[in-house]
Amino acid sequence: MSAPAPYLAVTDLRACRMTVTELAAALPRAELDVASAAEAVRPVVEDVAVRGAAAVLDASEHFDGVRPAHLRVPSSALEDALEASDPTIRAALEESAARVRRVDAAHMREESTVEVIPGGTVSQRWVPVRRVGLYVPGGRAVLPSSVVMNVVPAQVAGVEQIVVASPPQKEFGGLPHPTILAACALLGVTEVLAAGGAQAIALLAHGASDLGDGAGFDPVDLVTGPGNVYVAAAKRLVRGQVGIDAEAGPTEIAILADDTANPAFVAADLISQAEHDLLAASVLVTPSATLIDAVEAELAAQVPHALHRERIEEALRGPQSGAVLVDDLDQGLEAVNAYGAEHLEIHTADAADVAARVTNAGAIFVGPYSPVSLGDYAAGSNHVLPTGGTSRFTSGLGVQTFLRAIEVIHYDREALAASREAATTLARAEDLAAHGGAIDTRFTT
Repeated sequence: MSAPAPYLAVTDLRACRMTVTELAAALPRAELDVASAAEAVRPVVEDVAVRGAAAVLDASEHFDGVRPAHLRVPSSALEDALEASDPTIRAALEESAARVRRVDAAHMREESTVEVIPGGTVSQRWVPVRRVGLYVPGGRAVLPSSVVMNVVPAQVAGVEQIVVASPPQKEFGGLPHPTILAACALLGVTEVLAAGGAQAIALLAHGASDLGDGAGFDPVDLVTGPGNVYVAAAKRLVRGQVGIDAEAGPTEIAILADDTANPAFVAADLISQAEHDLLAASVLVTPSATLIDAVEAELAAQVPHALHRERIEEALRGPQSGAVLVDDLDQGLEAVNAYGAEHLEIHTADAADVAARVTNAGAIFVGPYSPVSLGDYAAGSNHVLPTGGTSRFTSGLGVQTFLRAIEVIHYDREALAASREAATTLARAEDLAAHGGAIDTRFTT
């Protein structure tokens, strides 16, 4: 009988010298065709924009197999869900929320003022978005932790109106999962929609004149939260109508490790991300062929006992996962920076120093006792992070996601006079005479 196929295909980059673009292309990566998905969901999004609640209900019946009696979840359902919730889960959510709140409060922006010249100042004032729509998935897994990760930073930012949307569940009479509702109630969210997928994003962006309860639904200003490719596609279609946080793709973990790494820990962390989804990416980057062999042995020992074995096996053996063999940690850092992982773990000697050299990652987990799963729930960090290499230009969800900077300019007459020559010279250079005239008139009339 032949030996089973290894879990991690090995990409050998030793002695390879590549540009950043070539290196990024050589690494395992999940493919996410948002453009095709956008065309698939465009009719749904446009239908919701025109027909409102009726279109959402039709789409829910088609995609979720249930037609909710209420698109707007009744307050009694929220209260009942919290009352019936498992006390241990409630306590864990409370602890998670407290930790995220503590971190977000420390990250709040404060107004700053710069005196450019005497009598001339530029201030930056941070103002919360007025109304936000927070999407919480409800497909393969129930994610009350995503309620915490979306809601708490919005609350810390001072958002006035918070709406949570989560898919209706057939087994719960068309309401979102009770644990999701309990988490919303626990955090004081009173406006919850039983809507999922592209139709939920469209409803949040376009609003509706009537949700079927005699009351309208105002569109939001910003939509955040993770979801599948169709949620990402719908976000793309409504961007500009509303703000969005990101087009989230399949979850991913990269682990940069050397011979000091514990292979059991590395394997367990690769498995933990593979558990999410068939397209989840689990990537090990190391200069140690010995470690790759040891991690393979651990995967062979751990995976067969996992609750979601089939899903994990498919994700680990998919083209988006694998082991990358490099010459040394310097090349390993080049690889992980080119990859720009959603989650990056550092299992090396001097892990903190190595982590300080990382420039692209959604979040960095330093050392053997900082696993990604801690960040998913109770580290105080946020688990809504950039995927697909987008960490090279964007950040994860946090209090700053819900804040807007407004610049306030205040110059007195003397300060304007001192700035007049530079401003009017540039106005003439750009052939915009009225721009300079608007300054000159203050000294000639």
